Amino acid sequence: MQKNKLLEWLGVITAIIYSLLVALNIGAEFIGFTLLLISAILIGLWAYFGKHRGILLLQIFYATAGIIGMFRWF
Repeated sequence: MQKNKLLEWLGVITAIIYSLLVALNIGAEFIGFTLLLISAILIGLWAYFGKHRGILLLQIFYATAGIIGMFRWF
């Protein structure tokens, strides 16, 4: 699989799992926010390589939100 496709789809899958973990409210918020951070890094790399500046900025925000969430739930 091509590197950019791998970054894109791994980022999407981790974001989906993050969303479900937080929405289910089962006490897995820390893991969810960790997945949000991983997703933001993966999609951020994809955006950087593809020169998608708006998506890159959004992923920087999501990574920050993931870090804040991890600190608040730790």
